[in-house]
Amino acid sequence: MIRTGHTLLSGMAPRRLSRHIVLSLCILAGTGGAVGAADVPAAAPSVLEAPPAPPSWSFRFVPYGWLTALDGTTTVRGRSVKVDASFVDIVKESDTLVALMGDFEARNGPFTLMTNVVWSKIGLKRDNVRSRTLAPGVTGTLGTSLGLDIEMAIAEVGAAYEVARFGALAFDVVGGARYWYQEADLSLDVTAAVQFGDLEVAGSRAFARSGSVDWLDPVVGARLRYTVAPGHELLLRGDIGGFGVGSDFSWQAIGAYGFELGTYQGITFSGVIGYRALYVDYAQGEGRQRYEFDMLQHGPIIGLSIRW
Repeated sequence: MIRTGHTLLSGMAPRRLSRHIVLSLCILAGTGGAVGAADVPAAAPSVLEAPPAPPSWSFRFVPYGWLTALDGTTTVRGRSVKVDASFVDIVKESDTLVALMGDFEARNGPFTLMTNVVWSKIGLKRDNVRSRTLAPGVTGTLGTSLGLDIEMAIAEVGAAYEVARFGALAFDVVGGARYWYQEADLSLDVTAAVQFGDLEVAGSRAFARSGSVDWLDPVVGARLRYTVAPGHELLLRGDIGGFGVGSDFSWQAIGAYGFELGTYQGITFSGVIGYRALYVDYAQGEGRQRYEFDMLQHGPIIGLSIRW
C-alpha cells in the first residue's frame, strides 16, 4: 500500500528516515541551492539609511562703520537750508567720526530674517550749510546759516527669500520696514528785521529746534549674492520704500564684498568692505511747524562679519 504525507514518514523506521534526509540534502547541494535561493526572500538590510537632515539655522552679526556724506535740503520749523558735506567735513565737525551700524541675519535654507540699525550724530558749520527760503507764514530775513546738528537713528527689519539660484549666483526678494528717528537743531544769523516768533535767541544767534521726529516706511527690494571663491562673497542689494505711507519716497543701494579671515571654535570671521547710499524725502507740517528731510546719505562701509 502506498501512503503519502506524514503517514508515510511516520511509518518509516528511523534509519530509513535518516537516509531520506541525507539524500535530499545531497540533491540540494548538487543544484547549488538554487531552489532554496529562489524560494527564500532576500533578507532585509541590517542598517536602514537615515533620512536627510532638515535645514538648520545659521546666524551672522556684522558691526559696521559708515563714513557718511550728506547732500540735500532740510527744513526745521519752516527754515530751510541746503546741506553739502563730505565725509571729511563731517569728521572735522561732528561728535562721531562715523555712523555706527549693526547688521544681523538668521538663515534657514532659502529663508532669511534680517535687521539693521544705524546711529549717528552729525554737526555741520557755515561752510556746509546755506540758508534757502523761509516757509510760508514766516516773515523777515535771515543771514547765512551758522550750523546744523542732526541726531539720527535708522532701524530696518525684514525678510529675504531665495527665489532662484544659478550655480554660484543666488537671487533673493526682500520685504520689510525702515524706521527713522531724528532730532535737528538749526542755528542762524539774526538781523533786526526778523520776527523771532518761535526761535530761541542767544546773542546774535537764533535756534530752530525740531524736537523728536519719527516715521515708518514700508520697503521692498531684491539682492544678489555671488560666491566669487570659497570664503569670498559679493553682495548687491537695492530697495525702494515710503510710497507716501511715511516718507514720500526713499531708496537704498548697497554693494559689499566679504572675505573670510578664519574660523575659531566654530565661529567664522570675515572682513567686509563696500559702499552704501540711502535717500529719503520726508515732510510734515506747514509754516513754522514744517519739518522736511530731503537728503542723500552715502559713503564707504567697513565691518567685521561673525558667523556661527
